[in-house]
Amino acid sequence: MTRNDQLFNRAKQIIPGGVNSPVRAFRAVGGTPPFIARAQGAHMWDADEKRYIDYIGSWGPMILGHGHADVLAAVRAACEDGLSFGAPTEREVELAETIRTLYPSIDMVRLVSSGTEAGMSAIRLARGATGRNKLIKFEGCYHGHADSLLVKAGSGLATFGNPTSAGVPADVVQHTLVLEYNNQAQLEEAFALYGDDIAGLIMEPIAGNMNFVRATVDFTRACQDLCRQYGALLIYDEVMTGCRVALGGAQSLYAQQIPGFAPDLTVLGKVIGGGMPLAAFGGKRAVMEKLAPLGPVYQAGTLSGNPVATACGLATLAAIQAPGFHAKLGDMTRRLMDGLTQAAHDHGLPFCADSEGGLFGFFLLPELPQNYTQVMKTDGKRFNQLFHGLLERGVYIAPALYEAGFVSAAHTEADIAATVAAAREVFAQMAD
Repeated sequence: MTRNDQLFNRAKQIIPGGVNSPVRAFRAVGGTPPFIARAQGAHMWDADEKRYIDYIGSWGPMILGHGHADVLAAVRAACEDGLSFGAPTEREVELAETIRTLYPSIDMVRLVSSGTEAGMSAIRLARGATGRNKLIKFEGCYHGHADSLLVKAGSGLATFGNPTSAGVPADVVQHTLVLEYNNQAQLEEAFALYGDDIAGLIMEPIAGNMNFVRATVDFTRACQDLCRQYGALLIYDEVMTGCRVALGGAQSLYAQQIPGFAPDLTVLGKVIGGGMPLAAFGGKRAVMEKLAPLGPVYQAGTLSGNPVATACGLATLAAIQAPGFHAKLGDMTRRLMDGLTQAAHDHGLPFCADSEGGLFGFFLLPELPQNYTQVMKTDGKRFNQLFHGLLERGVYIAPALYEAGFVSAAHTEADIAATVAAAREVFAQMAD
């Protein structure tokens, strides 16, 4: 029995499923998850001292790679000053100012500790600011585990969603309408039916929990236009894409194609914390001033704006603002996707891939899907074979076919070449 097996068995006795976040349990792919002992740059080592090329990157925050010198120095210095105060600090003001500079759609920011907290707070704010109840979300998009968001599509457009988790009363999700991603006709019909009571529409510009599915430009434009027409707020969930696909997030890319594009509220996380528990939501001043203590919408958090987390975030954001950072990151990610695609096609396997900045996704399908239903056509057994084949060869991708992947600035040409070579071996076995 390996050290990883021993730790997993211990964990299962005291932690539900042996993990503190479900996907880590490897239930989708089978096997024992590696227990990570340490990480540096683009690599991680497990409890058995096996090294992996890391394409999870703590699910997105580690855009600089692990153990970046400037980030570690900032965190160490912050720790010397104190771990937490429960009082305002200068660094949280600096971080909020930095976010505002990077995101022109944001006038004011509230810092929180997790993407789930930021998402649920933004929705509460949208409802409080508009005086309305209903919320539109899209099937396959994940915005955290708040009750009102754990919901699947109903049986028809006039039917609101049904809970997807035990412990969520049907009454909680009765105001959540779940639509198909990239379906403009359905979106228009929903607003025609319920527009006067829709408080907000929340969307991922690139759905990273469908692996990697982009919102089309026309669909994105329709989301904004309909929100403005009916007085609803457009909530852009950039927890995954923020500062990763571009310095100004996905909204900066869509703004290049849609004149005047700007979400009303933006949800941020992952990269802005640099690996520490930190997230944020922000938007137009008139909306954000509805938050307590200025307005009637209540939100609070003991560790919000934590001084160590803000130090980590500030150091990370400073580093990624270096000239050419995202261009180089995007080029490295595209090389990985091109290499994997070519290797699969050389063995006659269906494979397609997409990427933006340091975010990527691939599908064992002949063409890129546009929504959750199409994503579900992916061959799960073949993906599991690919996953374990890569893991055995020291390449760690997400242990679920519905999760996007991440490249960091620490990944090298050698890492990409080794990954493609490993994949080529696995594809050869899959073809046989």
